[in-house]
Formats: sequence, C-alpha cells, structure tokens
Amino acid sequence: MNPRSFAPLATERLRLRPLVAEDAAELHRLVNDWEVAKSLATVPFPYPRELADEWIISTATQIAEASAYHVAIVGEEAGREMLIGCAGLKIDAEARTAELGYWVGRRFWGHGVGPEAAARLASWGLANLDVDRLVASVLEENGRSQAVLRRIGFRQTGTGERPSVSRGGPMPVRWFEMSRADLPAMPPPGPPVETAPAPAPTILLVAACALIDPDGRVLLARRPEGKPLAGLWEFPGGKVKPGETPEAALIRELHEELAIDVSAACLAPFTFASHAYAGFHLLMPLYLCRRWGGRVTPVEGQALAWVRPQKMADYPMPPADRPLVALLRDFL
Repeated sequence: MNPRSFAPLATERLRLRPLVAEDAAELHRLVNDWEVAKSLATVPFPYPRELADEWIISTATQIAEASAYHVAIVGEEAGREMLIGCAGLKIDAEARTAELGYWVGRRFWGHGVGPEAAARLASWGLANLDVDRLVASVLEENGRSQAVLRRIGFRQTGTGERPSVSRGGPMPVRWFEMSRADLPAMPPPGPPVETAPAPAPTILLVAACALIDPDGRVLLARRPEGKPLAGLWEFPGGKVKPGETPEAALIRELHEELAIDVSAACLAPFTFASHAYAGFHLLMPLYLCRRWGGRVTPVEGQALAWVRPQKMADYPMPPADRPLVALLRDFL
C-alpha cells in the first residue's frame, strides 16, 4: 500500500494529495459538524474520532487497489499547510464510471475552493482512469452543491433516493454525470439572434500513424489531461503545420512524442478519417509503419499500450479514430 501512487494535483490555490495519519485530528474537527455531515451520504453524526484514523488507513488501501481515490484538499495559511476538506472518486469497474464526492469545512465555504478542487479531480479522473463518465449525487435540498456540479461541467440526469447515515434513512437526491465531451467549457445558451450564414467549417489536417511491432501489435497513446477528450486512446500523430506534408508532420510528431526516428519511405498510406467536430472538420490520413529507429518512449508522460488488433475495440477512442479500428483489424 503506497499512497504515493497518487501523485499530488495542484490548482491555483490548492493541492490534492493522499491522506496521512497526521490529518486525522483536523479531519475529525472539520467533518464532525452537522452542517457538513448532513449532506454526506456515508458520514455519521456525531463522527467518532477513531473513525478518522480508520478511514485514512482505508484510503491508502483503496488507492493501492485502484478501487477509489479519496484525497485531502489542502491549502496554505501563514506559510503552513492546512486541511480544507476531502474529495474522492469511487470506481465502478463494471459500469465504467467513477462517482465524484467532496466536502469542505464550514469555515472555508464561500471561497470557491469546492469547485476548484472538484474540477481538478474530475479532470484527472477522466484523463487517467478507465472510465467512460463521472457520476455524482446531491441532496435535493442542497442547491449550492448542485450549482457547483453544473459549474464544473456536470449535467443532471435524473432524481432518486440514497441512504443517509447521518439522517438515518433515505433522502431525495439529484443525479448528475459528466463525460469527456463535457470537459471543455462551453458558452451558456443565449436567446436566438439573427446571424449571417455560418461560414464553411475550418478543415483541420492531422496525420496519424499505426506503429506495428514484430508481434503484430499496434501502438495506442492516451490523450493526456488538459486536452479535449482526455483519457481516450488514439493513434500517435498530430497537426500538420502550414507548409508541411503529412509525412513530414508525422516524422516530426513521432520524434517529439515518442523519441523515434521514421523515414518517409517507411510510412505507408493506409486510409483516412473525415469527422465533423464542434467548430472544425477533421481530416486525418492514417499511415502504417513497421520500421523505425530508437526505442518508443513516452516523452510527454503519456500512457502507451501495445494492443493486438482484435483487442483495439476494448480501448475507448475519439469518434474520428473509431471507424479506423475495424479497417486496421481486418487488414492485419
């Protein structure tokens, strides 16, 4: 059990890190507050002091097992670290979802730390966990937390009931969810206005490459946190710059991203994708490559996977990449 398997995440004002035994006393002081506990489904009230120690130990086990990531939200005051609250993602591997939860001590309410921490953990989860979406539930009466979820990209999907330990029975809740497509901030809808005809969509040319090793496996790379559709798997490659050919762009991108050297003669045009995204239209030629120089290395820290063609459909991919999988599988 190694809590350092979760590397601390930073925001403008906060840090999200694994909980440690020294957090127990302050965690107990903050959560043993009816105004905090009454909104949390699994937290009893009063909250026993020894339960804080037991729960912190369990969070390290869950991180090591990759079944849940419950972390401390900490800030700084007068040069010293202070515990502000906790946030967590509980994974349902069968449903390919992770449930987001968070709480903040009452003295920190109204400072925006809740949405700042929740948004950071949600972004990390969608980029790094094998889930398709995040879910969350909020008490029907808790309008503030509902507003926080909407602010960071969640959409309400329904209503229901959930048990509440502190309330002693089921309570009405609203259910929310977020997918990777919800991560980029979208402007709120406004009233219809008279506009000029929409201009023709911008064509974005991106070159991609299916690297094939001697065992017939194909390399997939996971889109890192901070990019649209983070957490999805794709063929390595990138945008074609003005004045570049697709082959030259691939040679550059493969060297920058994977530290390998490829010659144009080793890039075989295979097929292409044409897909309309919001705001642009993607045109992506896909090349095959079986020979390169150097060792494939994730220079940008991205996750990589060598995948057998018949298993590629098990990896969630962006809409433009998905149609290419069947063609590549049949060819190989």
